[in-house]
Amino acid sequence: MTAGATLRQLLIASRPVSWINTAYPFAAALLLTTGRVDATLIIGTIFFLIPYNLAMYGINDVFDYESDMRNPRKGGAHGAVLDRRFHRVTLWAAGLSCVPFVIYLIAVGSPLSWLTLAASLFFVVFYSAPPLRLKERPVADSVTSSIHFFSPAVYALILGGAVWTWQLAAVIVAFALWGIASHAFGAVQDVVADREAGIGSIATAFGARITVRLAIICYALSGIAMLGATWPGPLAVVLAAPYIVTVWPYRSVSDADAATATRGWDRFLWLNQFTGFAVTLLLIWFALVR
Repeated sequence: MTAGATLRQLLIASRPVSWINTAYPFAAALLLTTGRVDATLIIGTIFFLIPYNLAMYGINDVFDYESDMRNPRKGGAHGAVLDRRFHRVTLWAAGLSCVPFVIYLIAVGSPLSWLTLAASLFFVVFYSAPPLRLKERPVADSVTSSIHFFSPAVYALILGGAVWTWQLAAVIVAFALWGIASHAFGAVQDVVADREAGIGSIATAFGARITVRLAIICYALSGIAMLGATWPGPLAVVLAAPYIVTVWPYRSVSDADAATATRGWDRFLWLNQFTGFAVTLLLIWFALVR
Protein backbone atom coordinates (compact mmCIF):
# COMPACT_ATOMS: atom_id res chain seq x y z
CA MET A 1 0.00 0.00 0.00
CA THR A 2 2.04 2.91 -1.32
CA ALA A 3 1.56 6.56 -0.40
CA GLY A 4 0.45 7.31 -3.94
CA ALA A 5 -2.18 4.59 -3.90
CA THR A 6 -3.42 5.75 -0.51
CA LEU A 7 -3.73 9.37 -1.62
CA ARG A 8 -5.58 8.25 -4.74
CA GLN A 9 -8.06 6.25 -2.68
CA LEU A 10 -8.58 9.14 -0.28
CA LEU A 11 -9.21 11.48 -3.21
CA ILE A 12 -11.77 9.11 -4.72
CA ALA A 13 -13.43 8.61 -1.33
CA SER A 14 -13.84 12.38 -0.86
CA ARG A 15 -15.92 12.69 -4.08
CA PRO A 16 -14.24 15.71 -5.75
CA VAL A 17 -17.32 16.20 -7.93
CA SER A 18 -19.26 17.07 -4.76
CA TRP A 19 -16.72 19.29 -3.00
CA ILE A 20 -18.35 22.46 -4.26
CA ASN A 21 -21.73 21.44 -2.81
CA THR A 22 -20.54 22.08 0.75
CA ALA A 23 -17.80 24.67 0.27
CA TYR A 24 -19.93 27.00 -1.86
CA PRO A 25 -22.78 27.46 0.65
CA PHE A 26 -20.29 28.30 3.40
CA ALA A 27 -18.25 30.71 1.30
CA ALA A 28 -21.25 32.47 -0.23
CA ALA A 29 -23.05 32.85 3.11
CA LEU A 30 -19.98 34.15 4.95
CA LEU A 31 -18.96 36.54 2.16
CA LEU A 32 -22.44 38.03 1.90
CA THR A 33 -22.65 38.34 5.68
CA THR A 34 -19.27 39.96 6.35
CA GLY A 35 -18.54 41.51 2.96
CA ARG A 36 -14.85 40.63 3.16
CA VAL A 37 -12.36 38.00 2.08
CA ASP A 38 -10.19 37.12 5.08
CA ALA A 39 -8.41 34.17 6.66
CA THR A 40 -11.61 32.78 8.15
CA LEU A 41 -13.33 32.74 4.77
CA ILE A 42 -10.37 31.03 3.11
CA ILE A 43 -9.68 28.50 5.87
CA GLY A 44 -13.36 27.70 6.34
CA THR A 45 -13.89 27.23 2.61
CA ILE A 46 -10.93 24.85 2.37
CA PHE A 47 -12.32 22.92 5.34
CA PHE A 48 -15.75 22.49 3.79
CA LEU A 49 -14.17 21.79 0.40
CA ILE A 50 -11.94 18.82 1.27
CA PRO A 51 -11.69 17.60 4.92
CA TYR A 52 -15.45 17.87 5.48
CA ASN A 53 -16.14 15.82 2.35
CA LEU A 54 -13.45 13.28 3.13
CA ALA A 55 -15.05 12.78 6.53
CA MET A 56 -18.59 12.62 5.17
CA TYR A 57 -17.96 10.28 2.24
CA GLY A 58 -14.94 8.42 3.61
CA ILE A 59 -16.79 7.34 6.75
CA ASN A 60 -19.71 6.37 4.54
CA ASP A 61 -17.53 4.21 2.28
CA VAL A 62 -15.99 2.39 5.25
CA PHE A 63 -19.27 1.50 6.93
CA ASP A 64 -21.12 0.85 3.65
CA TYR A 65 -18.48 -1.53 2.32
CA GLU A 66 -20.60 -4.69 2.45
CA SER A 67 -23.59 -3.13 0.68
CA ASP A 68 -21.40 -1.25 -1.82
CA MET A 69 -19.86 -4.56 -2.90
CA ARG A 70 -23.33 -5.72 -3.94
CA ASN A 71 -24.28 -2.48 -5.68
CA PRO A 72 -23.30 -2.34 -9.38
CA ARG A 73 -23.88 1.44 -9.41
CA LYS A 74 -21.01 2.14 -7.05
CA GLY A 75 -17.83 3.58 -8.49
CA GLY A 76 -16.75 7.07 -9.57
CA ALA A 77 -19.20 9.89 -8.91
CA HIS A 78 -21.76 7.43 -7.52
CA GLY A 79 -19.48 6.41 -4.69
CA ALA A 80 -16.32 4.40 -4.25
CA VAL A 81 -16.03 0.78 -3.21
CA LEU A 82 -13.22 1.34 -0.74
CA ASP A 83 -10.85 -1.60 -0.41
CA ARG A 84 -10.65 -2.93 3.15
CA ARG A 85 -6.92 -2.16 3.22
CA PHE A 86 -7.75 1.55 3.16
CA HIS A 87 -10.50 1.59 5.77
CA ARG A 88 -8.35 2.39 8.80
CA VAL A 89 -6.25 5.02 7.03
CA THR A 90 -9.39 6.64 5.63
CA LEU A 91 -10.92 7.05 9.09
CA TRP A 92 -7.67 8.43 10.48
CA ALA A 93 -7.21 10.79 7.53
CA ALA A 94 -10.79 12.02 7.83
CA GLY A 95 -10.40 12.81 11.51
CA LEU A 96 -6.90 14.26 11.47
CA SER A 97 -7.51 16.42 8.40
CA CYS A 98 -10.43 18.11 10.17
CA VAL A 99 -8.66 18.82 13.47
CA PRO A 100 -6.55 21.90 12.57
CA PHE A 101 -9.46 23.55 10.77
CA VAL A 102 -11.87 22.90 13.62
CA ILE A 103 -9.38 24.30 16.13
CA TYR A 104 -9.08 27.50 14.09
CA LEU A 105 -12.83 27.84 13.61
CA ILE A 106 -13.40 27.38 17.35
CA ALA A 107 -10.81 30.05 18.07
CA VAL A 108 -12.52 32.65 15.85
CA GLY A 109 -16.10 31.64 16.64
CA SER A 110 -18.70 32.05 19.35
CA PRO A 111 -20.40 29.44 21.57
CA LEU A 112 -23.36 29.35 19.17
CA SER A 113 -21.08 28.81 16.18
CA TRP A 114 -19.27 26.03 18.10
CA LEU A 115 -22.61 24.32 18.72
CA THR A 116 -23.61 24.64 15.07
CA LEU A 117 -20.31 23.25 13.82
CA ALA A 118 -20.47 20.42 16.34
CA ALA A 119 -23.98 19.52 15.19
CA SER A 120 -22.89 19.58 11.55
CA LEU A 121 -19.97 17.24 12.24
CA PHE A 122 -22.15 15.02 14.45
CA PHE A 123 -24.46 14.34 11.52
CA VAL A 124 -21.49 13.86 9.18
CA VAL A 125 -20.18 11.07 11.40
CA PHE A 126 -23.37 9.37 12.53
CA TYR A 127 -25.09 9.44 9.17
CA SER A 128 -22.97 6.36 8.41
CA ALA A 129 -21.28 5.26 11.62
CA PRO A 130 -22.85 3.10 14.30
CA PRO A 131 -24.55 3.08 16.68
CA LEU A 132 -26.92 5.68 15.20
CA ARG A 133 -26.27 5.04 11.48
CA LEU A 134 -28.96 7.52 10.52
CA LYS A 135 -28.77 6.61 6.85
CA GLU A 136 -30.66 3.41 7.68
CA ARG A 137 -33.51 5.24 9.41
CA PRO A 138 -36.18 6.16 6.85
CA VAL A 139 -36.89 9.91 6.58
CA ALA A 140 -34.09 10.65 9.05
CA ASP A 141 -31.73 9.58 6.26
CA SER A 142 -32.99 12.28 3.89
CA VAL A 143 -33.16 14.94 6.59
CA THR A 144 -29.62 14.16 7.78
CA SER A 145 -28.27 14.18 4.23
CA SER A 146 -29.84 17.58 3.70
CA ILE A 147 -28.20 18.85 6.91
CA HIS A 148 -24.83 17.95 5.41
CA PHE A 149 -25.34 20.56 2.70
CA PHE A 150 -27.28 23.40 4.28
CA SER A 151 -25.51 23.33 7.66
CA PRO A 152 -22.30 24.89 6.26
CA ALA A 153 -24.39 27.88 5.18
CA VAL A 154 -26.14 28.12 8.56
CA TYR A 155 -22.78 27.85 10.29
CA ALA A 156 -21.32 30.63 8.12
CA LEU A 157 -24.27 32.92 8.85
CA ILE A 158 -23.84 32.40 12.59
CA LEU A 159 -20.05 32.70 12.41
CA GLY A 160 -20.37 35.95 10.45
CA GLY A 161 -22.96 37.41 12.82
CA ALA A 162 -25.85 37.57 10.36
CA VAL A 163 -29.13 39.13 11.44
CA TRP A 164 -31.79 36.46 11.08
CA THR A 165 -34.96 37.45 9.26
CA TRP A 166 -37.92 35.59 7.81
CA GLN A 167 -36.47 36.19 4.36
CA LEU A 168 -33.17 34.58 5.33
CA ALA A 169 -34.97 31.68 6.99
CA ALA A 170 -36.93 31.14 3.76
CA VAL A 171 -33.68 30.61 1.87
CA ILE A 172 -32.46 28.02 4.39
CA VAL A 173 -35.82 26.22 4.34
CA ALA A 174 -35.68 26.13 0.54
CA PHE A 175 -32.15 24.74 0.65
CA ALA A 176 -33.18 22.11 3.22
CA LEU A 177 -36.16 20.96 1.15
CA TRP A 178 -33.95 20.75 -1.95
CA GLY A 179 -31.53 18.55 0.00
CA ILE A 180 -34.29 16.25 1.26
CA ALA A 181 -35.69 15.87 -2.25
CA SER A 182 -32.29 15.17 -3.76
CA HIS A 183 -31.39 12.49 -1.23
CA ALA A 184 -34.79 10.84 -1.55
CA PHE A 185 -34.52 10.64 -5.32
CA GLY A 186 -30.95 9.36 -5.04
CA ALA A 187 -32.13 6.59 -2.72
CA VAL A 188 -34.68 5.34 -5.25
CA GLN A 189 -32.09 3.84 -7.58
CA ASP A 190 -30.73 1.67 -4.74
CA VAL A 191 -34.00 0.15 -3.54
CA VAL A 192 -33.22 -3.39 -4.70
CA ALA A 193 -29.57 -3.35 -3.61
CA ASP A 194 -30.45 -1.88 -0.21
CA ARG A 195 -33.19 -4.43 0.43
CA GLU A 196 -30.92 -7.31 -0.53
CA ALA A 197 -28.31 -5.98 1.88
CA GLY A 198 -30.89 -5.45 4.62
CA ILE A 199 -30.39 -1.69 4.60
CA GLY A 200 -33.27 0.64 5.36
CA SER A 201 -33.87 3.96 3.60
CA ILE A 202 -36.68 6.32 2.77
CA ALA A 203 -37.04 4.47 -0.52
CA THR A 204 -37.13 0.96 0.98
CA ALA A 205 -39.72 2.16 3.49
CA PHE A 206 -42.09 3.93 1.10
CA GLY A 207 -41.22 2.26 -2.17
CA ALA A 208 -39.75 3.82 -5.29
CA ARG A 209 -42.96 5.34 -6.66
CA ILE A 210 -44.01 7.18 -3.50
CA THR A 211 -40.44 8.30 -2.79
CA VAL A 212 -40.10 9.88 -6.22
CA ARG A 213 -43.38 11.72 -5.71
CA LEU A 214 -42.22 12.93 -2.30
CA ALA A 215 -39.07 14.24 -3.99
CA ILE A 216 -41.17 16.12 -6.55
CA ILE A 217 -43.27 17.67 -3.77
CA CYS A 218 -40.16 18.75 -1.83
CA TYR A 219 -38.60 20.29 -4.95
CA ALA A 220 -41.83 22.21 -5.58
CA LEU A 221 -42.00 23.39 -1.95
CA SER A 222 -38.36 24.42 -2.18
CA GLY A 223 -39.18 26.71 -5.09
CA ILE A 224 -42.23 28.11 -3.30
CA ALA A 225 -40.16 28.84 -0.18
CA MET A 226 -37.85 31.04 -2.25
CA LEU A 227 -40.80 33.38 -2.87
CA GLY A 228 -40.30 34.56 0.70
CA ALA A 229 -36.66 35.53 0.12
CA THR A 230 -35.36 39.04 -0.34
CA TRP A 231 -35.28 40.25 -3.96
CA PRO A 232 -33.92 38.93 -6.32
CA GLY A 233 -34.23 35.65 -4.38
CA PRO A 234 -37.80 34.95 -5.57
CA LEU A 235 -36.45 34.55 -9.10
CA ALA A 236 -34.84 31.32 -7.90
CA VAL A 237 -38.29 29.73 -7.87
CA VAL A 238 -37.70 28.83 -11.53
CA LEU A 239 -34.62 26.80 -10.56
CA ALA A 240 -36.86 24.16 -9.02
CA ALA A 241 -38.46 23.45 -12.39
CA PRO A 242 -35.50 21.61 -14.01
CA TYR A 243 -35.29 19.29 -11.01
CA ILE A 244 -38.99 18.49 -11.20
CA VAL A 245 -38.65 17.88 -14.95
CA THR A 246 -35.68 15.57 -14.30
CA VAL A 247 -37.51 13.52 -11.65
CA TRP A 248 -40.98 13.58 -13.21
CA PRO A 249 -40.45 10.66 -15.69
CA TYR A 250 -39.86 8.33 -12.72
CA ARG A 251 -43.00 9.27 -10.77
CA SER A 252 -44.55 5.84 -11.44
CA VAL A 253 -41.41 3.70 -11.43
CA SER A 254 -41.75 0.32 -9.76
CA ASP A 255 -39.32 -1.02 -7.20
CA ALA A 256 -38.15 -3.64 -9.69
CA ASP A 257 -37.30 -0.96 -12.26
CA ALA A 258 -36.01 1.62 -9.79
CA ALA A 259 -32.44 1.26 -11.07
CA THR A 260 -33.54 3.10 -14.22
CA ALA A 261 -33.65 6.26 -12.08
CA THR A 262 -29.86 6.29 -12.30
CA ARG A 263 -30.23 8.02 -15.66
CA GLY A 264 -32.14 10.79 -13.94
CA TRP A 265 -29.53 10.96 -11.18
CA ASP A 266 -26.76 11.38 -13.75
CA ARG A 267 -28.65 14.34 -15.21
CA PHE A 268 -29.14 15.66 -11.67
CA LEU A 269 -25.36 15.80 -11.15
CA TRP A 270 -24.94 17.94 -14.26
CA LEU A 271 -27.99 20.03 -13.44
CA ASN A 272 -26.32 21.07 -10.19
CA GLN A 273 -23.59 22.81 -12.20
CA PHE A 274 -26.14 24.92 -14.06
CA THR A 275 -28.03 25.69 -10.87
CA GLY A 276 -24.84 26.74 -9.12
CA PHE A 277 -24.07 29.14 -11.95
CA ALA A 278 -27.57 30.63 -11.82
CA VAL A 279 -27.44 30.99 -8.03
CA THR A 280 -24.09 32.75 -8.34
CA LEU A 281 -25.59 35.31 -10.72
CA LEU A 282 -28.45 35.92 -8.29
CA LEU A 283 -26.03 36.34 -5.40
CA ILE A 284 -23.99 38.86 -7.36
CA TRP A 285 -27.19 40.76 -8.19
CA PHE A 286 -28.23 40.65 -4.53
CA ALA A 287 -24.83 41.98 -3.43
CA LEU A 288 -25.09 44.85 -5.90
CA VAL A 289 -28.62 45.96 -5.02
CA ARG A 290 -28.59 45.68 -1.23
